[in-house]
Formats: sequence, structure tokens, C-alpha cells
Amino acid sequence: MNCPDMAQLISVLGLLICQPTLVESAKILSVSLLGGSHYLLMDEISHLHHEKGHEVKMLQQMSVPIVKGLNYEGRLQSYQLITWSAPEDYLQEYNRWFSQVQKENQEGRMTLDKFMLLMNHFAQQCDWILEDSQLMDSLRKEKFDIAILDAFNPCSFLIAKWLHLPYVAFFPGNLMNGHPALAHSPLSCAPVYKSELSNQMIFWDRLKNVVMFLFSAVIESKKNSFFQPVIEKHFASTDFPSLTELYRRAELWAFNADISLSFPHPVTPNVIYVGGILSKPSKSVNGDLDEFISRTGGSGFIVVTLGSMISSIKAEKLLREMNAGFAQIPQGVIWRYQHTKWPKDLQIAANVKLVDWIPQNDLLGHPKARLLVTHGGQNSLMQAVFHAVPVLGIPLFGDQFDNMISAEAKGLGVKVDLAQVKSEHFASTITKLITDERYKKAAETLRDIHRSQPIPPGQRLVLWVEHILQCGGGGHLQSHYLHLPWYQRYLLDVVLFLTVALLLPLYILVKALTRLGKTLNKFFKKRKSE
Repeated sequence: MNCPDMAQLISVLGLLICQPTLVESAKILSVSLLGGSHYLLMDEISHLHHEKGHEVKMLQQMSVPIVKGLNYEGRLQSYQLITWSAPEDYLQEYNRWFSQVQKENQEGRMTLDKFMLLMNHFAQQCDWILEDSQLMDSLRKEKFDIAILDAFNPCSFLIAKWLHLPYVAFFPGNLMNGHPALAHSPLSCAPVYKSELSNQMIFWDRLKNVVMFLFSAVIESKKNSFFQPVIEKHFASTDFPSLTELYRRAELWAFNADISLSFPHPVTPNVIYVGGILSKPSKSVNGDLDEFISRTGGSGFIVVTLGSMISSIKAEKLLREMNAGFAQIPQGVIWRYQHTKWPKDLQIAANVKLVDWIPQNDLLGHPKARLLVTHGGQNSLMQAVFHAVPVLGIPLFGDQFDNMISAEAKGLGVKVDLAQVKSEHFASTITKLITDERYKKAAETLRDIHRSQPIPPGQRLVLWVEHILQCGGGGHLQSHYLHLPWYQRYLLDVVLFLTVALLLPLYILVKALTRLGKTLNKFFKKRKSE
């Protein structure tokens, strides 16, 4: 079994030593303004802190797709739910637009304009949340000790700021260079979001990475501009918080990433990896699923799930090609897709079992599981690593493309572009992933790296939150680097000074020699004429 990094062990031991024997129960506010996997993660985080004896209340925005297609209501026995919802007429319009965006995502037509429009919706919703004086005053009266935020939605930071709470920022995706918490990551080996690069770059890759880094800064500025009117409306003129500054003020940044699957980044102590929170030892599968698996024999079965979005919209072309590909392989296929969205004229392949919901973690942990066909979501990939199951990725939008680049680079599986999902190629790729032992061995290696860490990711996050509570904040974990002006951060002032210090004497010397040369030339010309 692989051993954890020595520096990591020292860090963990130091954390444990700093912890008191019994941490006093704290009042924690978790903020979950999104649905799908975002909600699942915040639900698990809230539950983990409750299990350690803390009083947890979750602010949850309702009337968004909480967990589409899942019979899941959260762990309401663990934490109290505080709900907020946008006006009904707005929600109808917003949900229609969001459904259209989902369809465009599935067709590979997601544009930057659509992302900016989504941020604009977030800003509008944020304005209404902060405007709800009854909600915000009731939250302030709770006197929470700390907040844990879903950092994808900038509004979470504004809520914590309005409540005057210290906060931990949890980002549900992988580490991305250029993020305010990771601004010092070297562009020579840290791929930028959506660059689809690995950490091993040739010159042209590094050039692309730099250009995309500069472009991402423009996008970040544009995204933040949607929230500026909200900030000016709800905060005193003497206390205008910029989002960039609020990102830097986080006591701790926790990323849904793990060294087993992510490319290593140099990070400061206030940045931690907690990838794999939703991965757990598997439980036995019962009922129809167990009967179906038993009929697969030695061939085993494949788990197919392309996320909560794709399973709830019509995608006939993709479904037909995948279904025809599955019909050509000997394995059984357990496919998460809503029956009501399945084309009525499409006969489901004989080896395919279509279900509205699957216990994904338990299925991947089954000894007959052979492969995961996934959209490349971070949670699915981490569960595949936890259970050592190779993956075939069909990325659709967002960070899924970058996630699958990491999976390919680590040998966990292969990526198939949406346009390349043709039945014969799809079937042959599945066969290759199952029969080529290199993928299974790579998956087992990544599993060992992930599981050998001394503290599971969920407990790791709880310990760090308790550390911050015990120490009165996380300022001692932060680097002053992030608070420097950009020209000092990149030492441009030093470079300018050294450049001038070196070039100025050289310039003076050249000018002096030039003048001396002219004087000598005149002198010799005069002597010659005499």
C-alpha cells in the first residue's frame, strides 16, 4: 500500500496535537443555494458536523432542482432546514430557461454568454435573499459561530459578510489555477480551468495556459460585476466588500479534490483537499438490482450515470447510439435514466436495466462492477477511485472536460467526445477498458493512494473547522502573498528596479564612451589636418 506524503503526515499530526480533547459544540450555518451534486455535498458536510456534536442549520434555496430523479430528502434528522424561495413567476421563467440550457449543454452548445446569464440570475436571486429582512434578521439572531459556504455561488460570501460571520469556503470542484485562493500556482505545471491540459506541458501548452489564465481573469471580473449593484445596495458605502477580497478572507478553502486524481498544486496551509466526501464502503444491493446482477454471470455489469441533468431531459441521438453500443457487449448495464424521458419508439437493449435512481456508491463497490460510464463529475470519479473501477467519460460541460483529462493522465480511463459516441466505437472502447488490465491496475493504485491517507476526507474537513473555531480564526494559515498588489505579487516592482539598476549604468557607460569616441575622433582629425 502506498504511504501518505511525509509533509502531509506532519501537517495532520500538528492539527491533531492542536485539537483539544473535546471541542465545545458550535453553532454552524451551512449555505446551499444550488441543487444536484452541490446539495448532496453540503448535505453530507452538514451531517458530518452534526455527528461531531455541533448544532447545524442549513440555509437552502428551494424551487431549484435539488436532486433530480432521486428519492432523497436529505438528513433532516441531523440539521435544521431554513428555506428561501424566489417569487413564483420568476421561478417559472428561470426553470424554463435552465431546462433549455441543460439541453444545449447536452448538445455541446454551452457558451460563455449562457454562463454569464447564469451568474446574472444568481445576482438577482442574491438581491432578493439579502432584501428578505425577516430571513436575514432571523439568521443574525441565531448568533452562529461560523458558516460553511458552497463557494460556487458568490452570493454565499455576501450572506456570510452580511451576517458578520467567519466562513469556510467549500468548492465542489477540482482545484483551478487562477482562483483567488490559488493565485500563486505556477502556470508552467498547473492547468487553468477549461484548458484541457495535463501538468506536463510543452511550449505551446504553456503558451495556451498563460493566454487562458489572462482570459479567465477577464471572465472573473465580468462575473463579479453582476454582483456589484447588489453589494452597493445592501452594504454601507464605508464597507463595500469586493468579491475577490471576500474570497481571500475565507478562514479556510476546502476543495472537492484529492491527490490520487488531481495534479499536485503548491498550496498554502489554508487550502485543503477533501475529495471523496461522498465515497463510502459499499453496502449490499437488494431487490431487482441484485437479481439483475446475479444474471450477469462472470461478465459482470457496467454502471451508467451521466449526472442529474442528462437523466432528466430528452437526448434521443445520444441514447440511441449508447443503447446500440450496449447491445454489442456481454456485460449487464445498469443505467440511471428517467423512464418518462426515454424515447417510446426505442427498444431498450436486452442486457440493459433502466432505473430512475441507483445506489451508485454501492454498485461501484460490488465485486462484479467492471466499468463506470460517466459524464466526468468529480463525485463520480472519486467514487470510481475509491472502489478501483475504471471509467469511460463523456464530458458534457463545465469542469467535466478537465476532470477527464486528469483521469486519462492517471490511467483511470478514457474520454470520448460527445460527437464520437457512435455505437461500434462506443462498444469497442468499453471492451478495451474492461479487458486491458492496465486500467484496472491503475484504478487500484489510485485507490491505494486515496485510502492510505490517515484521516478520511469528511473527518479531515470537520477537524480543520474545529481547529479554526478553537484558534479563533484561520489567519495563521493564510499567506500574506494573496494580500499584496498584483505587481508586488509577481515581483514586477523588483524586476523593474533591477532592470533600471542594470541598464542605467550601462546606458551611462555607452553614452560616455560614445562622447569620448567623438572627442577622440575630432582630436585625431585635427592633428591630421595640422
